[in-house]
Amino acid sequence: MTIKVLIVDDSALIRSVMKEIVSSQRDMEVVGVAPDPIVARDLIKQTNPDVLTLDVEMPRMDGLDFLEKLMRLRPMPVVMVSSLTERGSEITLRALELGAVDFVTKPKLSIQSGMREYTDLIADKIRAAAAARIRPRTMPHPDAAKGGGELPAIRNPLTSSEKLIIIGASTGGTEAIKDFLVQMPSDCPGILITQHMPEGFTRSFAKRLDGLCKISVQEAAGGERVLPGHAYIAPGHSHLLLARSGANYVTKLDQGPPVNRHRPSVDVLFESAAACAGKNAVGVILTGMGKDGAQGMLRMKEAGAYNFAQDEASCVVFGMPREAIAVGATHEVGALHALPGMVLHYLAAQGSRALRV
Repeated sequence: MTIKVLIVDDSALIRSVMKEIVSSQRDMEVVGVAPDPIVARDLIKQTNPDVLTLDVEMPRMDGLDFLEKLMRLRPMPVVMVSSLTERGSEITLRALELGAVDFVTKPKLSIQSGMREYTDLIADKIRAAAAARIRPRTMPHPDAAKGGGELPAIRNPLTSSEKLIIIGASTGGTEAIKDFLVQMPSDCPGILITQHMPEGFTRSFAKRLDGLCKISVQEAAGGERVLPGHAYIAPGHSHLLLARSGANYVTKLDQGPPVNRHRPSVDVLFESAAACAGKNAVGVILTGMGKDGAQGMLRMKEAGAYNFAQDEASCVVFGMPREAIAVGATHEVGALHALPGMVLHYLAAQGSRALRV
């Protein structure tokens, strides 16, 4: 089936390059281009596209205003085209919150050649968007703010200090990670996270989560001691690994080559957790395109870790959890809203068992 794509951008150059990229794919066609949301609104009615690419900042109507109206009135897969700036990252995260499936960034220099280098990435993101589950956005429950859910406390301090939660995600992951972390109690074990995201966006992502969650959330700088009640997010420029420093767990950054076409890579984080934490690790794989994380999660299971995967019905894209399940790397599968409770109940049970011993 051919994927029908509508391109919306106020830059004639970006429209031209995006059209060239999309048209070069055998399974895609450009059904229209628009310089602003007003023109796009009419073209959506005329062409009924499968995927919309949308510039973040445009004249006549702000991209976020248009996206909010679109997801409320005519939900459809949207891939944002964002600038690599702090403001661009903040607006893009808001767009993902409003229901955009994913985003690509405009190169700072040599836009035309830079965008062409992104051909495979853009095409992959459009394919993933076309297959994504799109749901109208709903307001979060008031108890979701500041981790207010009624989930079990860990109770055993040794469990919080010895156990670790290791999370990997990609497409759709920013909202999934948020939904998971806001339910974490302040005494939860230390959490390490790899989300496929470019440099510059991970810092804004961590800052946003830190303001929403009961736990402390930060972009990993490398060398931090992993503490209970803290989450560390892989920066967009480096792989995040778990390491040991004496009796303590610490973060480690590595700028080695991409793994599974990604840096940071979920497999790299999971494999380091298998090597350093073994049975003290709890793995969680969330929505995402591709297979990054499946083999690393299998290594975790073989090392004694207990692993969870998000189920298909609650994923934006089921690729990564499906691959992990297929290779036998997971112990339990659950809906996104249930996963935090499943993880905490498992950890609470481990703590109770340790107290009895």
